[in-house]
Amino acid sequence: MADNTKFIFVTGGVLSSLGKGLASAAIGALLESRGLTVTLQKLDPYINVDPGTMNPFQHGEVFVTDDGSETDLDLGHYERFTHAKLGRNNNFTTGKIYHSVITKERRGDYLGGTVQVIPHITDEIKQSIHLAANGVDIVIVEIGGTIGDIESLPFQEAIRQFQTDVGKENVLYIHLTLVPYIETAGEVKTKPTQHSVKELRSIGIQPDILLCRTDRYLSKEIKSKIALFCNVSIDAVVTAKDVECIYEVPLVFHKEGLDSKIIELLNIWTRAPRLEAWEELVGKFQSPKHSVTIAIVGKYVDLTESYKSLNEALYHGGVGNDARVKLTFVDSEKLEEDNCDDLLEGADGILVPGGFGTRGIEGKIYAARYARTNKIPYFGICLGMQIAVIEFARHVAGLTEAHSSEFNELTPDPVIYLMLEWFDERTGTTQRRDESSDKGATMRLGAYPCHLVKDTLAFRAYGKKEISERHRHRYEFNNDYTDRLTESGLVISGTSPNGDLVEIIEIKDHPWFLGCQFHPEFKSRPMDPHPLFRDFIEAALSAKGRAQSAERKGQSA
Repeated sequence: MADNTKFIFVTGGVLSSLGKGLASAAIGALLESRGLTVTLQKLDPYINVDPGTMNPFQHGEVFVTDDGSETDLDLGHYERFTHAKLGRNNNFTTGKIYHSVITKERRGDYLGGTVQVIPHITDEIKQSIHLAANGVDIVIVEIGGTIGDIESLPFQEAIRQFQTDVGKENVLYIHLTLVPYIETAGEVKTKPTQHSVKELRSIGIQPDILLCRTDRYLSKEIKSKIALFCNVSIDAVVTAKDVECIYEVPLVFHKEGLDSKIIELLNIWTRAPRLEAWEELVGKFQSPKHSVTIAIVGKYVDLTESYKSLNEALYHGGVGNDARVKLTFVDSEKLEEDNCDDLLEGADGILVPGGFGTRGIEGKIYAARYARTNKIPYFGICLGMQIAVIEFARHVAGLTEAHSSEFNELTPDPVIYLMLEWFDERTGTTQRRDESSDKGATMRLGAYPCHLVKDTLAFRAYGKKEISERHRHRYEFNNDYTDRLTESGLVISGTSPNGDLVEIIEIKDHPWFLGCQFHPEFKSRPMDPHPLFRDFIEAALSAKGRAQSAERKGQSA
């Protein structure tokens, strides 16, 4: 840790899903706009070691970092809003903390002493916070859960102690709470905020700044009331107003004076904020020239948080084409060969995302076939690439029973299979999968290099031969079928540098049809859309234009 590093702790009260992750990310963006360097960390109270094996319906997507860490989806917000490069030290859970402490106890590190929540667990938490610092000006630490939750208490106690350890002048507590508008009464209510702050103060933490989540700007009178009852200055009561576009949040916070208050309380000198890029970005979101509809065919469609980075990357691709992207979610379990026209009607592009398990697989295959035969732009990500390979093998290459061994171990043509050994370009060593190991340890995770073939969609998108992308999968393209599939028109446009691992496939004679084994959505940024998403949206816009032109010709005829 640098001697001058400052720490901001963000907590939440009243209820979950108030937006602590977005608030933390927006604070990071504001501080960066003033020339400061930041990093962000999420401390999660659940006992899972990481979210890697958690159901997306319960927890949302798993965000993967370059170093192969499976982390909370809020780290996606952090990377999209800031320039911070995050990894394994930016997300700790109760399970991870306790696992470390128990390992030390078994090893004898505590010299036979009684291991307790205080000081051993709290010390471990504080040590994890220091690990994230890495010489930056500001570390923003989001505490998961809600104040008052029993599982969050060790984290709350640790951050209370932290101020004593590093000095009051180096620590700032920001509390996000709810100020609801009660329509029948015609007024906003401050009591939930008062009770939440009372709960926070009862464990020894006096918030310095309050972010009040509400649907309208708070009046000076309401702010004065909150300030009085919560023991903060009136300019430390900040409206965290609902917005149509999440990238407005830094601008709303700046309008409320949040960044000025933070640097005042932390006693930091900075330049004036430069927010022109954020203003331009929001303008593009609010007033695009074009619009396009993308159908996402998946099995987690009832919870859009399951595809958070994916959705945002599509919106970024829209910004890169001056277009508003409308997303429609199609449940792959409901998709049949005879209802594709109905369920996919109006889609200018079709995307099949990643996923695990057999549920809804045939529906995704129907979607890939529909896109291929109807010349609709198709983007397959991870499992979506594998689906495209299976569909092509069955209906173009004549391998009618082709499948992935993940879904059918008895298939005579496993065009997708579990590779048990491969050469790891990152470490220069041969990696072997242990099929008997824990599920969380059997995947190819993190950033891997990829070599692109010229004169392909992939090469045109990236504009270079060597790229690096993040992976999260177990099964691979089976090279035994390379000749059969390429002779039938499949194009392998991206591989690992040694050629062993197929990373990107395309098909000939189609406006835009691409599948990639990696997850490009994890590296897309609002001001720097990922090349594949940018080009996919561009292709969808072109497809929409062709469809409209054909419709006009038909009407005139």
